[in-house]
Amino acid sequence: MAQTKLTFESVYKENFSYVYNVIYMRLLHKETAEDLTSQTFLNAYSHFDSFDGTKASARTWLCSIARNLTIDYFRRAAIRPDTLTEKLPETPVEDEYEVLKDPINEEVRYLLSVAREEERELISLRYGMDLSPSEISKILGISPKAVSERLRRLIEKCRKIEKKRNVIDIF
Repeated sequence: MAQTKLTFESVYKENFSYVYNVIYMRLLHKETAEDLTSQTFLNAYSHFDSFDGTKASARTWLCSIARNLTIDYFRRAAIRPDTLTEKLPETPVEDEYEVLKDPINEEVRYLLSVAREEERELISLRYGMDLSPSEISKILGISPKAVSERLRRLIEKCRKIEKKRNVIDIF
């Protein structure tokens, strides 16, 4: 059976919202996330002929590009990525992107706003890009078991924060 050749157009269509959301979850700023998403796809387009689908999926490859651009952004802007935001981050424009527009995501946005940068990155890779622990391990340079353990601890932490927040909201 012949394998169909991957086109940049198909990679773009299948991954645009994932890339946007992974960047947004790290930055919590719509316009900057849009700019970095555009730059991610420009970089990917200019190097698409060197993409090797046997080494990583297109999504993992794009995620690596997005991650590097985000790190560069933090360096250039002299922003400490683990600085907590003072207010709840903006709500994405209605119907513009898929993942962050559901009402339940008000809670997710709150949790992202109080999470440290490394925690936001892990959340964005697992739930924004829908990468497996083994794919995340390749990007972060740690074992899949370490990724799974960090995710487990992070979920536990989020549950505690949410439980505490709900108790406060009652009063």
